[in-house]
This record gives sequence, C-alpha cells and structure tokens, in this order.
Amino acid sequence: MTKDQLPPRLLTRRRLLFAGAAAVSAAGTAGVLAAVAGDDDPVRAAAPAAGPQAHPARKPNSYRLQPLTGYGAPQAAPLRPLVRSAPLLRMPARGRTMLLTFDDGPDPRYTPYILDTLRAYDVRATFFVCGEMADYNKDLVARMADEGHVVGNHTWSHPLLTRLGRRRMRAEMERTSDVVEEACGERPAWFRAPYGAWNRTAFQLGADLGMEPLAWTVDTLDWTEPGTRRIVHRVRDGAAPGVVVLSHDAGGDRSQSVAALRAYLPALLDSGYHLTVPDRRLV
Repeated sequence: MTKDQLPPRLLTRRRLLFAGAAAVSAAGTAGVLAAVAGDDDPVRAAAPAAGPQAHPARKPNSYRLQPLTGYGAPQAAPLRPLVRSAPLLRMPARGRTMLLTFDDGPDPRYTPYILDTLRAYDVRATFFVCGEMADYNKDLVARMADEGHVVGNHTWSHPLLTRLGRRRMRAEMERTSDVVEEACGERPAWFRAPYGAWNRTAFQLGADLGMEPLAWTVDTLDWTEPGTRRIVHRVRDGAAPGVVVLSHDAGGDRSQSVAALRAYLPALLDSGYHLTVPDRRLV
C-alpha cells in the first residue's frame, strides 16, 4: 500500500512517525549552490526532462561513472555484514563525496525523470525500493542496475518494523530481496527501515540476508511537498563529505523532488562533489 492509498488518519500518523525518526544534519557547506532558479510552486514531473541550461549535461567522466563499491563486479567477494546496533548515518568520505538516496519507489510517474537526470550528469545514486512497487515496475529496477545505481531493500509494504513479529519482518525483507534479484540479477546489499525505525531484530535479519543498514544524514523532507526551493536549500545546507541525502521518488507527488534534483545536482558537481554509492569495504 502506498502513501496515496492510506486513510487520512493513518497517513497523518505515518508522517509523524517519519518526521520523528529523521536524522537531519547541520553540517553545511557554504556556497555549494551559487544560484537556484525557480520558486516554491510545484513543478510537474511531466515537464520536459532537460537539465538546467546553465549547466549542460556533462560528457562521460570515468571517475563518476565507476561506483566505489564495484557494484556488480564479478571479482568482488561477498562480505558478511556485522550485526549492528545502529544504522550507518553517513559514509566514510574519500574526498568530497556524497550519497544521494531515493526511497519508496520505483514509480513510473517520477522515477524515470530522476534516472534521466542522473544519467545526464553521469552520477550514480542508491534507490531503496519497496517490493510491492518493484514487483509492478521490474523494468525500472532493471534500469537502475543497468545504469550503475545501487538497488537497496526498503521492505515489501513499508510497515513500521518495530510493530512486527520476527516472521513477518523477515517476509517483508526477504520477499523484496527476491524481487530485486529477479529484476536485476543481484540481491540487495543495503537495507533501510521504513520511517528510520530500527530494532535488534531488524539488524539481525538484515545481516542474515546479507545487508548493511543505511539511514541518512540529511532529510530533504520532500515528502511534505515543501516547494522545490526549500528542498534544494536543505541539500545545500547539509552538503559535506560523507553525507547521505534522503529523498523520495514515490509515495506521493514527487514532482518537486524531480525539479530539485535538476537544480542542485549540477551545482554540487560544480562545487567539486563526487556523488557516489555506498562502499561496504569502508564500513
């Protein structure tokens, strides 16, 4: 069930849980975005997908094209994750690196535009997909993997894990991993709990299924539809080496998220940031 299908009472409760669990970074980097055009009016995702004219699409760059993880590389030996007591909130930085992550998809109304923008700038990101969405959109999951992005596990139906028993929790996670493997030939190596709500069982089951828990440092709060400019400012204010940015490509109207990515992505690159994917060898 997606956010659009929830009753108003449950949706309000769900948003409160989400907001309470968010880990927001105050590690700002001055001058990351030189200028941001536009206003707070929603920008429809059905608009043309061309990037900002002030920042034309880049030619392929071998540094940005190669994920640090060696994602999908046959020579990469599988790593057995530790059973952690807390999720990773940021990644050890190799220079000016940041991670862009997108939750709740894939959604055919918005995910293709996000993928188009990432491809235009030769940038890789991490998508934490919900199994029920991935099952209906396997072509988009396959495209994510084909274009070098990391596909992570965000459970099947986006439940509050801390209220589930062990068997149900495992089913939510394992069923999603099965769909991801079916779509792109590889099981997820990263897991994110809905609402950022973790417990000991979630960490144990994630490790049993071969996944590391990744949370976030900067929450764009794009699910509240605050306006494109505010989303961009939140990324700007939180930009710093090792930061993990949380956005969404599904679960509601994500046209502002699409428009914001088109604005802040080229500006981050111009400021010297390398947008990459998580590296299990560094954690």
